[in-house]
Amino acid sequence: MVKVIAGDDKGKVAKVLAVLPKTSQVVVEGCKVVKKAIKPTDDNPKGGFIHKEKPMHISNVKKA
Repeated sequence: MVKVIAGDDKGKVAKVLAVLPKTSQVVVEGCKVVKKAIKPTDDNPKGGFIHKEKPMHISNVKKA
């Protein structure tokens, strides 16, 4: 569990989903969520939008 100490999600406490050591970033559950457009495919003929967490720099979180 980590606490976000900077950015739009400041103050949230959440679980780390992934660590990206090459870029010094972490993906935190429910933080920095973006809406991404998906083009139509055979599996999803209508396309649409998905909500996805983007990575944030490791200096913006601390252990909780």
